[in-house]
Amino acid sequence: MGDWLYLIIGLVVVAALVVGGLLTSGRRRGVSPAADADVIAPPSDETTAPTEASEPESPAGVVTLERPEGTASRLVRLRQRLAGSQGGLGRGLLGLLSRERLDEDTWEAIEDTLLTADVGVAPTQQLVDHLRTRLRVDGKEAGDPRAVLRDELLQLVDPSMDRRLQVSGADGKPGVVLVVGVNGTGKTTTVGKLARILVAEDRSVVLGAADTFRAAAVDQLATWGERVGVEVVRGPEGGDPASVAFQAVQEGIDRHLDTVLVDTAGRLQNKAGLMDELGKVKRVIEKQAPVTEVLLVLDATTGQNGLVQARVFSEIVDVTGIVLTKLDGSAKGGIVVAVQRELGVPVKLVGLGEGADDLAPFDPGAFVDALLG
Repeated sequence: MGDWLYLIIGLVVVAALVVGGLLTSGRRRGVSPAADADVIAPPSDETTAPTEASEPESPAGVVTLERPEGTASRLVRLRQRLAGSQGGLGRGLLGLLSRERLDEDTWEAIEDTLLTADVGVAPTQQLVDHLRTRLRVDGKEAGDPRAVLRDELLQLVDPSMDRRLQVSGADGKPGVVLVVGVNGTGKTTTVGKLARILVAEDRSVVLGAADTFRAAAVDQLATWGERVGVEVVRGPEGGDPASVAFQAVQEGIDRHLDTVLVDTAGRLQNKAGLMDELGKVKRVIEKQAPVTEVLLVLDATTGQNGLVQARVFSEIVDVTGIVLTKLDGSAKGGIVVAVQRELGVPVKLVGLGEGADDLAPFDPGAFVDALLG
């Protein structure tokens, strides 16, 4: 009987110890509300914090945006590049005007020099008449031939023309710039370079790739946009250009952007077709916002052929400004005068080379100084 009693007591003690251990363990596993504020939950699978061993994101997947060059430095290079390529014209004229005797042969040589530089017949005759009066009639009272020539050339280029780019809209709408011109003149490149100028001025921009019949032009424009973080609105290859232009302007309005740049097709094989297409693009755009600028892109090296192109486009759309590309590669800087006379609108931008920032506002004084070397 005694042995059974000790056995029963032992079992009770063991049972008590087991129950007590279970209760204590339960209290340790439980989390009280007061302790919850001090507990840092481990990150979930979706928000796993990076560790020292984790690999950083590959730079190849990151687009580094470029910071385009400002206007001031562009103008410095404008003077330098023009002086290197255009100085021959000015030196030739100065050499002739510095002769002791300005006879008829000399004046004919001056006319030939100006015509060869694509100044045009009427502007050439005007300049020669003014120089004759000031240098032959007034004689020494006219002053230094270089100063006289600079003054007359500057008047011919016409510094009074308004060369500001109308890239801002009204009533909360973006400015809309329509860029037109023959394929091969650097039209699409000009759109990309102009976007860089606007980005450098901290303007928000969207590009419309409305030259839908040239896949290369669309891809080229997309590349320009990526480099400075500007979106490009594009459509299917061979699609309706007016539809792309409409979407680009709609994007500019919806996002409250500053400027919409629209690249257009430039096929001259069928003048009537080009007229219909560009006319439609402009009409469709203006259902949403006015076109504030129509820029005609011309290749400065084409000379009189460029004037023919200018006439065609001026009949189709209301050109408000001219962009001369490849000006640094031609000694025929007189095209500036000729095309302004032909259209009655100013040269507003000039292309100076192949670089991304080789597009600058046209400065008449800088241009004439470059002509004179």
